[in-house]
Amino acid sequence: MKIRQKLTLQFFLMASVILLVFSLAVYVASATYRRDDFYQRLESRAISTARLLIEVDEIDTDLLAKIEEDNPVSLPDEKIIIFNYKNEILYSTDTRNVIIYDEELLTRIRTSGMVRTKSGRYELMGILFPEEFNRFVVLSAARDIYGYDKLKNLRTILLLMTGIFLILFYPAGWLFAARSLSPISKVVDRVEEISIASLDLRVDEGNGKDELAHLAQTFNRMLDRLETAFVVQKEFISNASHELRTPLTAITGQLEVLLMKNRPEEEYREATRAVLEDMRKLNMLLDRLLLMAHASSEGAREGFSEVRIDEILWQSREELLKHDRTYSVTIALDENISDIECLTIHGDEQLLMSAVTNIMENGCKYSPDKSVRVYLTHEDKKVIVSFTDNGPGIPEEEAARIFESFYRGRLTSGVRGHGIGLSLAKKIIDGHRGEITVIPRNGEGTTIRVTFPAEP
Repeated sequence: MKIRQKLTLQFFLMASVILLVFSLAVYVASATYRRDDFYQRLESRAISTARLLIEVDEIDTDLLAKIEEDNPVSLPDEKIIIFNYKNEILYSTDTRNVIIYDEELLTRIRTSGMVRTKSGRYELMGILFPEEFNRFVVLSAARDIYGYDKLKNLRTILLLMTGIFLILFYPAGWLFAARSLSPISKVVDRVEEISIASLDLRVDEGNGKDELAHLAQTFNRMLDRLETAFVVQKEFISNASHELRTPLTAITGQLEVLLMKNRPEEEYREATRAVLEDMRKLNMLLDRLLLMAHASSEGAREGFSEVRIDEILWQSREELLKHDRTYSVTIALDENISDIECLTIHGDEQLLMSAVTNIMENGCKYSPDKSVRVYLTHEDKKVIVSFTDNGPGIPEEEAARIFESFYRGRLTSGVRGHGIGLSLAKKIIDGHRGEITVIPRNGEGTTIRVTFPAEP
């Protein structure tokens, strides 16, 4: 069963139960009011008749009978019987003896003072009317013809209206379900429009407050993650295909040249060393591409822990010098740093080492003396690391583009590289809620400034 049908059925059942309970409550309340009202009128007639007979000396039973015969306030088919303390009848309008009573009923009335009961089709009210030297019992009975007619008319109206509303409830429930599910239908229609080629589309979040808006927001966040994953995958494939083509073409060309004719053993050795060097560079390129993909993924933050940025700097320096002993990296800490714990940040140690190593390598690579100076400080709950080299500097018009993948400035054309190092470092630092900026000094070197939020 579809959700719309379920909602319609649930709406129909709930509305029907509420309507039936309401109708029943109205009918029961009306019936109770009719009964109480009629018994009050019986009591009032019993008391007024007893007072006329007992308290007014000028009125006897015959005169009272004539008075009551044409009394406009008499009830339909009214019967009144008055007994003395010996249960002897003093006055009675029940000429046909239709009121059924016994000694037990009269005793109950004398004991409790008032009794409500029924005698056949008559509703009977018995009250105790005490006098100074006597205790009278008055039975007042009548048929509530008009009250029952009104009750019957009410019952007919309630049954008719309940039937009509029960018929209307189902289409109303169907429309209610359609209106309630319309936001979901819009979400479904929108989702059907989203494909791998249109992951930038998002679901309408409505008013942004109710449960459906929360569902749409959750779905949009999932689309954000999917779009990020596809973008990372697409960039990785594009970058890899772009950068791997050149070294693979070079390796293929060298091997083809070797196979064209027999050569001396030394030439084979030289060619093998060249191919091996290209393979090493190819390995390094692949490692960086994989790191770039990992740094851009949503799952990169899952492995974060508390790390010390000063330890990252020393480990990165050691790792860089292993690959090239000609490089020189000088690390200095601000003398105002008193608590070493203020240098703790939240991040991934391997990714941070890769970012720092790339920045250090970039500075050494473009400095004539192959050196870079690193300065570490702490201020305003931030850890700041500055990398300064002695290279040719970066023109101001190129400073905004050096973090783009595979971009290389015109002053770096004489140095081998792929243009991945700084873009990889930026992705890693951005993933750590950090900030990386370049301070260009044309002809006087370059300073790369990295800022991380410190973890207390």
